[in-house]
Amino acid sequence: MRTIVLRGGARVAVVAAEWCDAFGVVTRGRVQLELRDGEPGPVLGRDAGFWLRGTGVRALRNPGRRTARVRVVTPGPGPGPSHAGQHPVRQVPNDGGTT
Repeated sequence: MRTIVLRGGARVAVVAAEWCDAFGVVTRGRVQLELRDGEPGPVLGRDAGFWLRGTGVRALRNPGRRTARVRVVTPGPGPGPSHAGQHPVRQVPNDGGTT
């Protein structure tokens, strides 16, 4: 399990190969899903859970000023602790527009 911290206005790219079985839960603030075509998706509030598999989501964004947090759970390789949290999450600079 890992935690993604998004400062106000921050954006984190979703790399499909690393997130294919990921389930996220917003634990603080609000998070907006950025869709495959760059259009803004739904804004999820605290305690909202979401799957990323098959959704076409390409990024997570914090639309507010306050820091948001998302807990991400991915299945591990067999019995024992999950090693999924060892994959780095690339944070894309916020240029004020969509990419």
